Amino acid sequence: MQPKPPELLKTVVIVGGGTAGWMTAAALSTALRGRYQIRLVESDEIGIVGVGEATIPMIQVFNRIIGVDENDFLRETQGTFKLGIEFVNWGRLGDRYMHGFGPVGQALWTVPFDQYWHRMNGLGRAQDLGAYSITRMAALANKFMPARDDLENSPLNHIAHAYHFDASLYARYLRKLCEGRGVQRIEGKIVSVSQQEAGEHAGHVQALQLENGQRVEGDLFIDCSGMRALLIEQTLKTGYEDWTHWLPCDRALAVPCESVLPLTPYTRSTAHRAGWQWRIPLQHRIGNGHVFSSQSISEDEAAATLLANLDGKPLAEPRLIKFRTGMRRKSWHKNVVAIGLSSGFLEPLESTSIHLIQAAIQRLIDFFPDRGFNPVDVEEFNRQNRFDYESVRDFIILHYHLNQRQDSDFWKACTSMEVPESLRQKMALYRAHGRIVRFNNELFSEVAWLQVMQGQNLRPEAHHPLADLMPEQEVFDYLEGVRGVIGKCVDVMPDHAAYIKKFCAAKPPAKM
Repeated sequence: MQPKPPELLKTVVIVGGGTAGWMTAAALSTALRGRYQIRLVESDEIGIVGVGEATIPMIQVFNRIIGVDENDFLRETQGTFKLGIEFVNWGRLGDRYMHGFGPVGQALWTVPFDQYWHRMNGLGRAQDLGAYSITRMAALANKFMPARDDLENSPLNHIAHAYHFDASLYARYLRKLCEGRGVQRIEGKIVSVSQQEAGEHAGHVQALQLENGQRVEGDLFIDCSGMRALLIEQTLKTGYEDWTHWLPCDRALAVPCESVLPLTPYTRSTAHRAGWQWRIPLQHRIGNGHVFSSQSISEDEAAATLLANLDGKPLAEPRLIKFRTGMRRKSWHKNVVAIGLSSGFLEPLESTSIHLIQAAIQRLIDFFPDRGFNPVDVEEFNRQNRFDYESVRDFIILHYHLNQRQDSDFWKACTSMEVPESLRQKMALYRAHGRIVRFNNELFSEVAWLQVMQGQNLRPEAHHPLADLMPEQEVFDYLEGVRGVIGKCVDVMPDHAAYIKKFCAAKPPAKM
């Protein structure tokens, strides 16, 4: 029996611009090859969250697919490079460690490198874990260069990087690219939503009614309206799963400040009494924010903490962002797919916001519908989306739960809270023999879990028994060799600011 050809959709309508909307438009305009009409509705009257944004290395794949040149993109978005995230005060007051991108160490024999490190560390014969990671050592030295593909056996081949950039400038950059590819931007404020009243697709969104009287019809609607969730929640009422019992922060204050030297190639997250502060260095300023629990401190106290911990003069008044951590029970319902903040919110502790947008866009392309909107495809999209959110959620909970701070009730409550079974299992495996199991291709790798668990003072009770099969001195010499080669590689890397100046410096702002 021959499968019948699909009845194709004709028009995709994206509701909302910002990072999510224009990333979606850029990806679909690339993947759909001009065969579908893509329309994006946004209003200049409605602000976007748009702050200094930090990312993880997978964004390189997205930019490459949509045809973005790295240096041009960084010039246009005031961007800098990112090799990892430094965490300050997350274990105990005064602790600091870095979650760097890319591998730690080099494969040695039967068991992972970190098992040999655990063995030597237990004997007092290993350096800090970061000494065996080129991205961590380069970040702390304020050095940067992209990976050298021609040096296959060198640590310089294993440099993994991401970016810091101005999110509003990124959206503007993508808008220009999209409009050049035929995406139609419609300016207007949505005042009502029309739905089909009967038939096979009863309840599907038919059209948007704009304040100026224009009616925008479509076959597939992508909700990128941010936390308003205009279509997926206000119209279709899919429901929201609240995770604040695990992640109690519900506010953020954001403020830019003047730049200072050195220009660091990493994000910094500093834990405070009832939350944490981000620091994202851009070419023209530093983006800062304080994520906090309104049940533990007031907005005024949070603002005072933020302003007292800036590196430079503030360039604006702190802007308040309210949120509720969690996710939509369904990110795809009927003919509406929610992408970005309309789908859910996880605080940006591990810079996953843009990645979750990227992953949802790729998943939409994988399960792109015809006019039948087969429920099997929709169900699988939602299942995979839930897995992404839950696995990132667990990784973020880990940071809060693995603290040893006694200076506030906030941190004590995080230590004593019941965590999801999936996270409890990971911690138990690590505590027993330092083993880390990556479930079902989840976002964060074994090396990421290793760096956070070790950085926040979770210690294995034993190491893998096969790590004892090699003579102690031989393992020690190997670790020292890895550390020495990494040190020499970092020495030859250029300064981060100098690299940017040479390849991707933004134009200085026009004088008033």
